[in-house]
Amino acid sequence: MKLPARLPARLAVFLAAAALSATACAPQTSGGSASGADEKTGTLRVWLFQEVNNRPKEKVVDSVLAGFRKDHKGADVSVEYIPVETRAERIKAAFNDPKSAPDVIEFGNTDTAGYVKDGGLADVTADFDAWNEAKDADPTARQSVTVDGKVYGAPYFVGVRALYYRTDVFGDLGLKPPATLGELAATAREVRSARPDLYGIAVGGAYTYGALPFLWAHGGALATGKDGSYASGLDTPAARKGIQAYTSLFGDDNCPAAKCAGMGGNDTVTAFASGKAAMAIAGDFSHQAVESGSVKGKYAVVPLPGAKAGTIAPAFAGGNNIGVLKGTSHRTLAVDLMKRLAAKKTQGELFDAMGFLPTFTDVRQQAAEREPFVKPFVQTLASGTEFVPASPAWAQIDASLVLPTMYQEIVSGRKDVATASEDAAKKMNDAFGSVG
Repeated sequence: MKLPARLPARLAVFLAAAALSATACAPQTSGGSASGADEKTGTLRVWLFQEVNNRPKEKVVDSVLAGFRKDHKGADVSVEYIPVETRAERIKAAFNDPKSAPDVIEFGNTDTAGYVKDGGLADVTADFDAWNEAKDADPTARQSVTVDGKVYGAPYFVGVRALYYRTDVFGDLGLKPPATLGELAATAREVRSARPDLYGIAVGGAYTYGALPFLWAHGGALATGKDGSYASGLDTPAARKGIQAYTSLFGDDNCPAAKCAGMGGNDTVTAFASGKAAMAIAGDFSHQAVESGSVKGKYAVVPLPGAKAGTIAPAFAGGNNIGVLKGTSHRTLAVDLMKRLAAKKTQGELFDAMGFLPTFTDVRQQAAEREPFVKPFVQTLASGTEFVPASPAWAQIDASLVLPTMYQEIVSGRKDVATASEDAAKKMNDAFGSVG
């Protein structure tokens, strides 16, 4: 796997970017293209994200474009690889000025609802349903392009997290990979007791997507509702049990709150990769960073266990999508290009080139057979994943650090679980109500 180790940070940028776009004025694209035309010739503009090492991605995309040009005489494509850091302003401007906007874009899957609310993405439900390959799309990946029952793009790649652990440390101490979250906590404390120079498991108060599997595994929900109407689920007994399970890992007997309360996902991966932790919850996209660290050759990965033996804790299904802008004057061509960029063949080639985990279940299985490291992540996906609420309010919730604040208040001792979760639930509900 060669997925860039910066993706967790990039995901955070995606959410912040969506927050900016969600507050934009109503875009001019809300009525579709200005002329209502569906031109079959001319140049399509495409915006894709620029990777740290972009050339392998470019080669895959260039191959797709060659086939597109061959099949559509008189049509051409201009691709721009845009920096993630400036993406919020670029997308906002595109939604408000169709003349300068691209026809096809790559976007973070947590951005979908906000972009739909802004009127920027085209409804491609009928096109997606008529696409033969769509039947093999992972259900959660399809959910990430769906708002109020309508589809606004095609899943491009997916990323999930699992449990990395030190085989040398576990071997020295006679330990086995934990079979439940309860065993994980006990194992972490046993490691810390025997090896006080290590965190048993690196955890972070700002690591939202490392904490949520504990909530989901105990039967809790981040939010309840559908069709754009949501209410927070943080203040339920099941959710609080999961919150307590995660926050109990902060302390001198595992990961001291003074050092770990402010840690995010990248920090926990760095702690593991540098040999400071015996375990960490990290993504398939973290493999490159771990391989570049001091633990290379001394670790393994298993699915993060659930609350009960034999179960896998549900993981957050992150990733990116490809969509068509509502204001395009080349709708038919743009939809075809969207499908080609997100097709099975392309996703397989992107996995080989970049390590991007395919969203199609059959392509993903083939990838796992070629690269054994992927298997724990495929198992995690197969067991069922979760996603954030399909509401533009999520961008506001995330940008306001509602969940990290809740976890940090608990691990610092400023609030107990009941009070902190109740306060966080109120903030979430205020955000949901603001976009209702």
